[in-house]
Amino acid sequence: MTKPTWDPDQYLRHAGHRARPFIDLLARIPAPPAGRPRVADLGCGPGNVTALLAERWPTAHITGYDNSPAMLDAAHTGHEGPTAGGGRLDFAHADVRTWTPGEPYDVIVSNATLQWVPGHADRFADWIAALRPGGTFAFQVPDNLDAPLHALMRDLAATERWRGRLAGVLRETGSVHTPDVYLDQLARLGCAADIWTTTYFHVLPGDDPVLDWVKGTGLRPALTALADDPQARDAFLAEYRDLLREAYPRQDYGTVLPFRRLFAVAVKEA
Repeated sequence: MTKPTWDPDQYLRHAGHRARPFIDLLARIPAPPAGRPRVADLGCGPGNVTALLAERWPTAHITGYDNSPAMLDAAHTGHEGPTAGGGRLDFAHADVRTWTPGEPYDVIVSNATLQWVPGHADRFADWIAALRPGGTFAFQVPDNLDAPLHALMRDLAATERWRGRLAGVLRETGSVHTPDVYLDQLARLGCAADIWTTTYFHVLPGDDPVLDWVKGTGLRPALTALADDPQARDAFLAEYRDLLREAYPRQDYGTVLPFRRLFAVAVKEA
């Protein structure tokens, strides 16, 4: 899989729909045991959902971590600083593949990031070890690599025209585990784990909104691989757009994008 470059503006074009799963995840996280909680957000992106943590726990010191300079610039500019309850929101560069907590945390969360991290479940032990007793590790990941928007992308990349440029670039189906795998691993690490899946039916406005959506996320590796050849990039996008139009037909009220996500909330034994 190619390491993607990120475009905060493109990502935020569907910010409301993208934030909804994090809001649902946040609602299931119990109150931290500390009065001034220490919170980490792994893969914070442009910081818009990290700011929701400050609304939930206004006294907390919250740090969002990301490895994209463009995303961190947006987060620093738009959200960093003191919070209304006397806490603080800041951001720092870190690679989730190697990030090891340097201090105890009360909450570690990750929103739509771990699917980009091969072997991410192997990192759970270090993160949970850094939680204070009664602390929470919680994450949300897309669980839809079998959906048309991903399957069609992979099929197109594997055609004779594109496989020379895009072979091995896109995420494969094994990038997210099944719920029982996460449940078993988190339970064996001494956590009470709550795992569930939800399918959202996003109604998207405008022309080719599914293409516009995926240009901010799943398509980034392909766009990165073709960035040095705008003509090829545009040709690939045109072919993919036509496939998406057939798979996700536009209705009078908009285009429906079903999107399944997997959630986990793991509370460390007190």
